[in-house]
Amino acid sequence: MKIQPFEKFTSEYEDWFERNKFAFISELNAVKNQLPDSTNGVEIGVGSGRFAAPLSIKLGIEPSKEMRKIARKRGIEIIAGVAEHLPLVDFRFDFALMITTICFVDDLETSFGEAYRVLKKGGFLIVGFVDKESIVGKLYREHKEESLFYKIANFYSVNEVVSNLKKAEFENFDFTQTIFHSLKDVKEVEPVKEGYGEGAFVVIKALK
Repeated sequence: MKIQPFEKFTSEYEDWFERNKFAFISELNAVKNQLPDSTNGVEIGVGSGRFAAPLSIKLGIEPSKEMRKIARKRGIEIIAGVAEHLPLVDFRFDFALMITTICFVDDLETSFGEAYRVLKKGGFLIVGFVDKESIVGKLYREHKEESLFYKIANFYSVNEVVSNLKKAEFENFDFTQTIFHSLKDVKEVEPVKEGYGEGAFVVIKALK
C-alpha cells in the first residue's frame, strides 16, 4: 500500500476537501446513491474518515498511522491493515466501501478478492474512483509528477476495474457518475447520473 504521502502531507490532504468542497459533496452524493440500507459496513482505505463519517460508516481499515489518528477523531473505529490482507473474518459485512483507494493498492485483484471474502453472500462492494479515461483522469495522469499524492498512483478505466471485479467473482454491476467539469470549474454541487463515460468520478456497486 502506497502510504508515504499520507503520512507526510496530512494537512494538504485535508485541505483538498476544503478547497474542493463542491466536488467532494458531489462525490459523496454519488457514493450515497449506491449504499445499501444497512449499518453493517466497512470502509477499506478509510483515510481520515472524510467519507465514512458523513456516511455513518463506523469501521475503517487504514494503513497510514497519521490518517488513522484523524479518522478516530471523526468517530471511526479504526483497524490498521491493508486491502490485500484484511484483518477481518469471513462473511462479516453487508457492504464494503473503497473510495479513491484502488489507485493506491499494490494488487487490485487481491484487494477485491479480500473484499469478497469479508462480505456476506448478497453483500456489495462499492468502489469510487477517478476514471482514467475521463477529462479529469487524463489531466491527473498528465500532471502526475506534480501531485503530492497522485505521483505514486495507478489510475484505472471503468473496464479495467470491472475486469478485476469479475476475477474476484463479483457480478451485477451498477454505475453512477459525477464531476462533469475540471475541478477548477466545479463551482457548485454536480449532478449524479447513472452509468459512466461522462463523469470523472465513477462509483461501481458490485454484488457478491
